[in-house]
Amino acid sequence: MLLRFRVANHRSIRDECELSLIGSASGDGNARATGLRHDRQDVSALPVLGVFGANAAGKSNMLSALRDMRQAVRTSFADWTKSPGVPRKPFKLDPACADETSLYEVDLTLGRSRTRFTYGFELSDDRVEAEWLHAYPQGKRETWFDREAGRPESEGGEFVFEDDGFTGRREDLVALTRPDALFLSTGATLNDPQLSALHRWFLDNLWLVTPGEDVAHRTKWTQELIEPGGKYDYRERVLHLLTVADLGITGMETDPDTGRVRLRHRTADGGDAPLDFITEESFGTHAWFAFLGPMLSVLDKGAVLLVDEIDSSLHPTLAAEVVRIFQDSQANPNNAQLIFTTHDATLLGEEVLDRPLGRDQVWIAAKDRSGATELYPLTAAHPADGENLERGYLRGRYGGVPRVSAGEIAREVSWQEAKATA
Repeated sequence: MLLRFRVANHRSIRDECELSLIGSASGDGNARATGLRHDRQDVSALPVLGVFGANAAGKSNMLSALRDMRQAVRTSFADWTKSPGVPRKPFKLDPACADETSLYEVDLTLGRSRTRFTYGFELSDDRVEAEWLHAYPQGKRETWFDREAGRPESEGGEFVFEDDGFTGRREDLVALTRPDALFLSTGATLNDPQLSALHRWFLDNLWLVTPGEDVAHRTKWTQELIEPGGKYDYRERVLHLLTVADLGITGMETDPDTGRVRLRHRTADGGDAPLDFITEESFGTHAWFAFLGPMLSVLDKGAVLLVDEIDSSLHPTLAAEVVRIFQDSQANPNNAQLIFTTHDATLLGEEVLDRPLGRDQVWIAAKDRSGATELYPLTAAHPADGENLERGYLRGRYGGVPRVSAGEIAREVSWQEAKATA
C-alpha cells in the first residue's frame, strides 16, 4: 500500500509537498491495517484520499507528479537516451528553479510480508543527481543503496551500499547504470530479483484517469475486460454496475456485424432495445462505462488508482459510491487505494451524500501569492467534531477556494460590456 508521497519543483509545486495516506488517531475509522508499527503504535493506511481546491490550485499536478515518477521508473533505462536531457517539469515562475533538482519519493509496503520501503530520486536537466532505496524489515532501516552524483571516492563514490539487505550484483549494475538513468530501472531491466519486485509495483500502480483525454482508451480497457472467457467474470460485474447506476440499462450484448458492445435500455412498452454504443449512448453512460475497467482492475490487483477531477467524470452520487467501494473491506478485499482531485464540496456534506470521507481523508491544495502550490490536510484547520465540512469549505474556512467575492465577476462583465458599447 502507498503510505506517503513527497515531491518538489514539479510544475506548480515549487517547495516540497507531502501527501500522506497514513491514518490518524482522530480519523473516522476507514483506515486499513498495514502490519507496521511506529513508536509502539499500529500504523494504518487510508484506502481513499481526496484533494480539494480551486481551479489552477495545483491539484492535478500532485497526480501528474506521481504519474511522472512512475514513468521515470518504467522508461529511464530504455527511453531517456532517445532525446537529449532528462525529462522533467520544474517550477517556471521562479527562474532559479531551473537550476534546482526535482524531487520524487514514495513510502510503501510491498509483498506478503508487508515490508516498508522508501524509494526516491532527484533529477536535474542532465542526470540523476541522487537516488536512494531503504527497506525496513522488522522495522529496522536498511540502506539498500544511496546514490549521489559527484560524491568523491573518499566518501564512497557515487553509489554507497551501507547494509547487507541488497544482495544483487552491485558492481555490474553500477557499471551499467548511465548518469541519466535510474539504478532501479537498470537493475529491473537486468532481472535483479530484489529491484524487480519494487519495479513491478510501479508497473502495476498509479494508474491515472483524466477527464475527457483518455475516455477512448479506458472504454477499450473495459471492452477488453468483458470479452468472453476473461478472468474474474468481468462481464457480469460490469453489467451489474451499469444497471445499478440508474442509467436505464437492462442488458449488454455484442453487435454481430461490428463486434462493438451494445447496451440494452428499457423501452416505454416495458421491453428493452439496444443502442449503438458510439453514436447513441449518452456522455454519462460513456463516462461510467469507461471508468469501470480501470476501477475493477485496480480493485483486483490491490493497486493505486489516481482520478483527476472525479466530479468531471462522474455525477456526485456515483463519485460517492466509488469512494464507498474503496472504503468497503468486502468490495475492496485487496486493499486497493483511490486518490482523487475534485471541486465538488458535496462529497464533504452530510445532508445529501452522507459524507463518504473521513476528515483525515481530505487534503486541500491552494496557491500562494507567488503562484506556488501548497498542500495540507483538512485536519490542520482543526474542524470541530460535528462541524459542517461542506459549508466550512465553501466559506473558505479551510482555504482552497477562489478568492472572489460574491458578484465580483458579474460586475466585471457588466463593466466591460458597458465600456464596449459606450
